[in-house]
Amino acid sequence: MTTQAEKKQMKSAARLYAVQALFQMESSGQTIKAVCREFEVHRFGATYDDVEFVEGDVEHFRALVDHAVNWQAKIDQMTDRALVAKWPIDRIDPVLRALFRAAGAELVEMPTPPKVVITEFVDVAKAFFPEGKEPKFVNAVLDHMAHEAKPEGF
Repeated sequence: MTTQAEKKQMKSAARLYAVQALFQMESSGQTIKAVCREFEVHRFGATYDDVEFVEGDVEHFRALVDHAVNWQAKIDQMTDRALVAKWPIDRIDPVLRALFRAAGAELVEMPTPPKVVITEFVDVAKAFFPEGKEPKFVNAVLDHMAHEAKPEGF
């Protein structure tokens, strides 16, 4: 039986994997089906070079990736409105672009409270950019996006 803490960890891992999958889709041109299959078969819970990858919540992962792809135009427009005018989404780091799409998918299409989405994806930003200013940037952009997507959540 999976504990509440394990379920939370698996959802957090699904968010990280969703960002990686969206980045991979954009950079390689792979289909959503191919990328999802690769992650579910080869990454979730796998061990490479003595590093064990956490098991991800497959349903949450699939929902994030599906919604990010299906609602990409809406999410990108929402992200653009949250960014400074001189920095449209196509000019930002592709990892951040994938992160905003995954987070936007959760904000727009899933019942997760906005503060949880922000906290979780700021943690994902910290995993990718442990030394940089990106986590603070992500926090500011996601806060703006969350207020637009779910004003009732604040």
